[in-house]
Amino acid sequence: MSAIDLLIVGAGPAGMAAAVAARRHGLSVLVVDDQPAPGGQIWRAVETVAATPRGARLGAAYRGGAERTATFRACGASYEPGSQLWQIEPGFRAFLTRAGKARTVTAKAIILATGAQERPTPFPGWTLPGVLTVGAAQILLKTADTVPAQPVWIAGSGPLPLLYMTQLLAAGGKIAGFLDTTPRGRVRAALPHLPRAVSGLGDLAKGLAWTWALKRAGVAVIRHVTELAADGDGKLQTLRYRTEDGRADAVPAEVLLVHEGVVPSIHAPLALGCAVEWHPLQQCYVPKLDAWGETSQAGIFVAGDGAGIGGAEAAELRGGLAGLRAAVTVGGLAEAAAEAEARPLRRRLARALALRPFLDTLFAPRPQAFAPADATIVCRCEEITAGEIRARAALGRPGPNQLKAFTRAGMGPCQGRQCGYTVMHLVAAAQQRPVGEVGFYRVRPPLKPVTLGELASLDETAP
Repeated sequence: MSAIDLLIVGAGPAGMAAAVAARRHGLSVLVVDDQPAPGGQIWRAVETVAATPRGARLGAAYRGGAERTATFRACGASYEPGSQLWQIEPGFRAFLTRAGKARTVTAKAIILATGAQERPTPFPGWTLPGVLTVGAAQILLKTADTVPAQPVWIAGSGPLPLLYMTQLLAAGGKIAGFLDTTPRGRVRAALPHLPRAVSGLGDLAKGLAWTWALKRAGVAVIRHVTELAADGDGKLQTLRYRTEDGRADAVPAEVLLVHEGVVPSIHAPLALGCAVEWHPLQQCYVPKLDAWGETSQAGIFVAGDGAGIGGAEAAELRGGLAGLRAAVTVGGLAEAAAEAEARPLRRRLARALALRPFLDTLFAPRPQAFAPADATIVCRCEEITAGEIRARAALGRPGPNQLKAFTRAGMGPCQGRQCGYTVMHLVAAAQQRPVGEVGFYRVRPPLKPVTLGELASLDETAP
C-alpha cells in the first residue's frame, strides 16, 4: 500500500488541470485513468493524432489538447493509464486494478474527474448490431480514423451530432440523413437565456457554422422526430421514424448513430455517499458542490463534466479550482493565496458556463426518450423490458432499488449506467409522481467489475 497527498481519478481536461495545479504547490499526486493515454473523450488520442492530417480534420479545439497533455506529462504527477478504481474506503483508501493486479493507495484528498456519459435512450431495436452512439463513432474516428463504408443515419439532439457530422464529412464519410429530435418550440423557449450568454456566443457561432456546413453539403435533415425504431434480422436493416406532425417513414439503413445529450458520471460520488441534486432541465442528477468543487464529503472533490455538463474549458477551470483547494486541504497552500489564485479562474468559469442555460433549455431531452414501448429492452445487461418495469412499479410503490431486487434491472456489469434514468422515469410515470422524488439506484462497490484473481492479488491483509 502506498500513501500520497492527492489521488485524481480521470486524465481528461479536469483531471490534468487539477494535477498541474496541485503539483505547482508541492503535493504528491497520483492520476489514474482507465484509458491508455491522457486527454479524456474530448482530446482522445491527441498526442498521436494532433500533428497528423486527421488532427487537422478534427479541428483546432481538438489539436489544442496536445499542449495540455504535454503540460500534464511534465508537471511531475505520477500517472497510471489503464487503471480502474473500484472502491474507496473512508480514510481515504482506494482500491485500484491495473494489468490484472489489484492494490491499494491511501490519499489525503481525492478528486473525481470521471467526466460524463451519453444519455441512454432505449427504443425498439437499439441493441441491434449497427446501432451505436455518436460518441462511440467519434472515438473510432479519433483513434483509428474509422469511417463507415456506407452512408450513416444520425438521430438525436445537441451539439455533438453536428460536430461529428462535420468531422465525418471532412474524413470522406457519407451521411444518409439527420433525424433531429429537438422538439418544436425549443428555440423560442431558450431565447430568454441568450442575453446573459454574451460571453458564450463564440461557442454558439461554432454550432451555427456546423449547421451551415451540413446545409452546404446537402445533408437531409428531418426535424422534430419523436419516435425511432430499428429493425433487422440479426443486424440493422431498416430505420423507422415518426415526427411531431405525424409524418412516418421507413428507410434502409446499415448504421444508425444516436445521441440525446450527455449526463454527469455520478456512480463514484453516489457510492461514496456524496449528496446529489436533481437537474430538472437535463433530467439527471448532479453532485452538490461548493465553489471549489468539494462534495458533501470533506476531502472528496468532483471536477469536470462529472460536476455538471459544461464542456472542455469549464472542465479545465473546475479541475484547477479543485486542485487548489486540495492543496489547502493537504497543507501545501494558504487559504488566502488559494483565494487570490482562484479569482481569475472563477471569472473565466462564469464566462465558460454562461451559455449553459440556453443550451440546457434548447436541448433538454424530449419526453418520448423516457417512455419506450413495453416490448423495448431497458436494461441491456439483464434484458429487462419497459413493460416489466411498468408492471412492477404499479404494484405498491416500489423505488428503483426494490425494482432492482424484483427484476435484476441494474444488476449487470454496467450497474445501472444504461438503465438507471429510464427506470426512474418509468417508475415516476407509473406512480404519478415527480421523477426527481423517485431517486436513483443505490450504488455499491465494486464500481467496476473485478475478477477473483485481481482480488487475490492484493498484497496486504485487512487492518
